[in-house]
Parts: sequence; C-alpha cells; structure tokens
Amino acid sequence: MANILIVDDEQSYRQLISLVFEESGHTIRTAKNGRQGIELLEEEPAEVIISDVRMPDMDGIGLLREARKIAPDVGVVLMTAFATVDTAREAFILGADDFIQKPFDVEELKLIVTKLLEKQALIDENRAFKRAQRERGSVKNIIGTSDKMQAIFQMIETVAEVQSTVLVTGESGTGKELVARAIHDLSPRSEKPFISINCGAFTETLLESELFGYVKGSFTGANSDRQGLFEASNEGTIFLDELGEMSTAMQVKLLRVLQERKVRPVGSHDEISIDSRVIAATNRDLKAMTEDGSFREDLFYRISVIPISLPPLRERREDIPELVEHFIDKFCKQTGKEIGISEKASQMLESYAWHGNVRELEHTIERAVALEREDEIQPERLPDNITNYNPTRINAEFDLPEEGVNLVSHLGNLEKTYVVEALRMSGGNQTKAAKLLQMPVRSLRHLLDKHNIRSLSAQMRSSGD
Repeated sequence: MANILIVDDEQSYRQLISLVFEESGHTIRTAKNGRQGIELLEEEPAEVIISDVRMPDMDGIGLLREARKIAPDVGVVLMTAFATVDTAREAFILGADDFIQKPFDVEELKLIVTKLLEKQALIDENRAFKRAQRERGSVKNIIGTSDKMQAIFQMIETVAEVQSTVLVTGESGTGKELVARAIHDLSPRSEKPFISINCGAFTETLLESELFGYVKGSFTGANSDRQGLFEASNEGTIFLDELGEMSTAMQVKLLRVLQERKVRPVGSHDEISIDSRVIAATNRDLKAMTEDGSFREDLFYRISVIPISLPPLRERREDIPELVEHFIDKFCKQTGKEIGISEKASQMLESYAWHGNVRELEHTIERAVALEREDEIQPERLPDNITNYNPTRINAEFDLPEEGVNLVSHLGNLEKTYVVEALRMSGGNQTKAAKLLQMPVRSLRHLLDKHNIRSLSAQMRSSGD
C-alpha cells in the first residue's frame, strides 16, 4: 500500500480520486493547489502524486519541478482538461511519469498508478540488493571483531556519507586500499568509478600524465588525447596510494586540483572541471614530513580533513584467528584442498609480531596451504622467522619496530584519533564529545584547532540530520 498525494483545485476531483484509491487500501492526502501540495510532501513523503495542471498559487508544472527537488523518485501523474503538445512536452521534460486528460477513465488512472508503484518497488528492491552486495563486498572484506576494528568500521560508515577528503594512514599491509574501497562502496558515489593509483610507482612526469591526462602532440609518443585518472573518476572516487612518495612539484599541482576542482591535461591550455572524491593513503608520517619540508603543510591539511589510522596487526591480535581461518578458506578453494590448522601452528601465528601486517599473514597462509600435505597446517610449514620467534622478549602490546617510532608524532595522531572518535560518537556535539574525553569544551576546541578539524564537528552534525 502506498501514500498518494492528490492535488486539484476542484473538490469534486479530489473526492473522486480519493474514493477510488482509498477502496484499494492506499493512504490518501489532498491539497487544493501546488503550494499546499509541496507543504504536505515536505511533511511526509509520498510514493505517487496525482495533480491537476491548471491551479492557482503554483500550477501542476511548478509542483512537479519542486517535487523533484524534494523527492526525486516520487511518481507524478499530471491531469488537465486543456491538454496541449507543449504542456505535455514540458511535463515529460521535467520528469512527469504520465499525463492524462480530463475527464479520465477511472480504470485507466488506476492502471497508471499500479504500474508506477510496481516500477518503484523494483527500483527499491534493486537498490536494497545493490547496497547489501556493497556492504558484503566492502566492510565485510575487512576482517576483524576487535574493538579497534569495530571503531574503524563505524568511522568508515560515517565518513562514507560525506564528501570530505580522507587520509588513511597505517603501516604497509594493514589494508588501506580496502578501507578506501569500503568508503566508496558505502557512499552515494558507489555506482561511479573507483580508480586507484600508486603515486610511488611513477616518475613525476608520468604521474602528471596519469593523473591529469594529455593532449595529442604534447610530447613524443602522445599520438592521441588521453583522459587522466581524475577525469576518469569523475563523480566517483580516486584513491591516491603512497601519497608521501609524491614529489614537491606534483604536490603543488595536486593542491591546485583540490582547491579549484579542475585539471589541465599536459600540453593543453584548457581546464576540465572534475568532481572526484579524493581518498589518500600513506605509511609515512606526513606531519613529520611537513616539519622537515618534504611535504607541503597546506596540502597536508587539505588532504587530511578526515583521518583514519589503521592499527597494525600486532595491536589487534584477537583478530588473527579469524584472519587465519579466512585465508585458509580462500586458498583451499583455489587449490581444491580441505585442511585446517594445528593448535601449535595457530599459537605461533597469534604470538608473532607481524611487521608486515595482514599482507604478511596472507602470504604466510598461502605458502602453508600450498606446502601442506596433511589435513592440518603444521608448524613445519611456517617460515623460520615465525617458528623461531620469541614473544617473551617484550610485551607484545608495546612491540617497538626495529626502525624505531616518532613518539611525539604517534601521540599526536592518537590524540587526534580520540577527538575524531568522540565527535563521531556524539554526532558532532562538542559538549558531549568533551564529556566523553573528560575535558572542558574549551580544551576540546583547542584540540580541534590544533589538528585543523574544527569543521568536522559541523560535518558530522549534518551527516546525522
């Protein structure tokens, strides 16, 4: 059953149409002009609008135009006793679903509405199916039930609804691209392209051509125009991996694109407007790089509007058994094997430091499945660095990488992460967020300014509306 809005300045028609569809169990609301109809639509959505064309105080065409802004998918049937080709053409251009002339056949109108509702049901079903598929294929691809990963999942779902740039940080192998894809898949841009590029894999000249494209004759070998990745990802998402490897000159050009939302292909004098959401990732400390001058500070703040920091695998060891099971299943399907894992081998995997993170674990399981001839993976199938690892040398919770760690930067990132999470949990309410962090609101605002994320509070409030 549907909500049907009937708009007509003639009471007799409002009563007739109401009677017809109330008998079928639909919920009916009526308005005597377009202005009143829009007010009712703003108060409560409708599946179908049946409206006269000629009415005082906003006619049917004006109603159609405004209704499409409020509810783009609402079905609209226009009626008129003075049908003209021009009126019908304008109605269909503006998105009317059907056009019927007064006096009309009641059965014809019922058939029109029935078809509209069937069409909408298919659209809704298709959208629900696609969203379920995206959810299963995005966040669900990131394995983890630990508190830290649950916080990451919540952050992904929150930032997917806004359009701000996102900076995903974390050690190599923690799954930064999976996070970027999940954000895209859960966003309104999900039907548009997701394009990924590793900024460290290209020279400065080649990276510029890849990102911005080029025109024929701009350099030797440019035999035709080529579209850049920013243009190719228009209305979708572009993922800039290994952003910290980008040269200073390219940083300047990227900053201009983010500010102007335009790109200029190599060799061209013309600019192309683009609408791509940018998600960047790095395993380097960009804040420290801004301090030594190797990364532009203005680009850092432009690109890190919403930061997401992925924990290394050694800081979420409770997720290792689930990851191991996932990878065993994956590689058994590829090899046609059916094997499990011995308790001793499992314990070794859970106690190992995993400096290569999830990627290292995946490669380890792939190797073990390929080599194992028994029905369980044995310790002998694991690499020596895992079987010989001594976890008692240090508390695993505070395992210090061999290359050391920038403690000041790490604590700053931790502080920023807690502030962002508190804002998320409070829906952008600074007073509630300050209470969660057990600090005065003034201190919270100081941290928002310190980390240049004051605008995030308003974004999260509008996201929750």
